[in-house]
Amino acid sequence: MYFFLLNLALLDLGCISTTLPKSMANALWDTRSISYAGCAAQVFFLLFLFSSEYFLLTVMSYDRYVAICKPLHYGILLGSRACVTMAAAAWGTGVPHALLHTVNTFSIRLCQRNSMDQFFCEMAQIFKLSCSQSDYLRASGIIYFSICLTFGCFVFIVLSYVQIFRAVLRMPSEQGWYKAFSTCLPHLTVVSLFVSTLLFAHLKPPSLSSPSLDLVVAVLYSVVPPAVNPLIYSMRNQELKDALWKLITRCVSDAVNCPSFSINSL
Repeated sequence: MYFFLLNLALLDLGCISTTLPKSMANALWDTRSISYAGCAAQVFFLLFLFSSEYFLLTVMSYDRYVAICKPLHYGILLGSRACVTMAAAAWGTGVPHALLHTVNTFSIRLCQRNSMDQFFCEMAQIFKLSCSQSDYLRASGIIYFSICLTFGCFVFIVLSYVQIFRAVLRMPSEQGWYKAFSTCLPHLTVVSLFVSTLLFAHLKPPSLSSPSLDLVVAVLYSVVPPAVNPLIYSMRNQELKDALWKLITRCVSDAVNCPSFSINSL
């Protein structure tokens, strides 16, 4: 589990590093420009990291299934070589997936304006600059293929958790319930946050689309999940929870005991 968490942390770090540094540099230098090659690289790496993370979350659901439903066979089914192979498959599958979408996106003819209402190069915003209906339909076909692939992984995750919950409910002790749910709930929370933000970003009705809403939604799916994932998994650590509770109680006590000020009216 910790080996997969290491890979997840690296992917989260890469996701944030793909978009935020350039947007921060633009804010500091008061510019809004990005080169054509830089935009293509940003699209490729963002798609590569997001798709690899989704495939890795799918692999992690199988890891949780074997750990809870077949604990005696865990060492055989998920040895060190099997874990490395599955993690490498998750990383490797993201490369052709991202390359396919990047080549498809930047092969369309852009004959309208060259500005996007976004803080990074988003594939959906680039499609809006297209002036060819045939290019747009071809690009949409590849996107639908990607949606089907994503839905297949989601079905696999759901089926894994159906088997997990059935196995947990058959456990006689509440301690077993707590241990199983404490292991699965962080992963399930991360998957739900990741999938829900992506689906809302790319499948929301056109009537809800506006520059400000698109910007907020882009932050939700590109920044929030990678930033929140380490916190979600860290909450399984009892020492970290105790330290966070001490910090909160200290801040509350300092706020209560701080000197008060009064204003005398003239």
